[in-house]
Amino acid sequence: MRVRDVLGVSAERQRQATRVMQVLMVMFLGIGIERGSTGLIVNGLVALGVTFLPAALEREYDLPMDAGLTLWITTAVFLHALGVAGVPGVTGNLYAEASPIPFWDHITHALSASVVAAVGYTVARAVDEHTESVYLPSRFMFVFILTFVAAFGVAWEVLEFAIGGIAAAVGSGSVLTQYGLEDTIYDLVFDLVGAVIVAVWGTAHLTDVAGAVTERIDRRRETR
Repeated sequence: MRVRDVLGVSAERQRQATRVMQVLMVMFLGIGIERGSTGLIVNGLVALGVTFLPAALEREYDLPMDAGLTLWITTAVFLHALGVAGVPGVTGNLYAEASPIPFWDHITHALSASVVAAVGYTVARAVDEHTESVYLPSRFMFVFILTFVAAFGVAWEVLEFAIGGIAAAVGSGSVLTQYGLEDTIYDLVFDLVGAVIVAVWGTAHLTDVAGAVTERIDRRRETR
């Protein structure tokens, strides 16, 4: 089953939505350059680059990255870039404590974590199907997805802390920002929310991708 079957929106409409978000991210880059904001420029470039990753994976590795999966990934990075850029008439960005959307950080963390969970599941399932020496039952897979996302989330928070400390030490703006221990705890909780959503409802829609990864691993093994 593909993601577009769940969304109930045509593949063409989903591709159009993806293109619109890519154009907006180019605009965010322009805003970052105009403001001289290193954080906005770096976040915008990384987010824009990620949106082209599905097409590259499909072209180079024959992975079935349908329009729904591409839209899913693009939406996650777009909302993050929008949060950093902010909206007209609002002081600061959407991640700030004075944000007009106080739960913005929760939304972006849950959505980004769902993408991380999808990657973790796809790789684990491909390994499971590739070799008979590895068996991952459904109940374990649920736990694995949560553990994988939790570990990634902790690593991300440590990275934010380290980058913020380095930026403070050299007196420059930080690319990533932490807003205290409470914010970190909330980030990790909503990371798990995204993981649970994928573990419960999302794995069925990643079957094609996991199967394609398994086939590629098998082909590489046969050529050795």
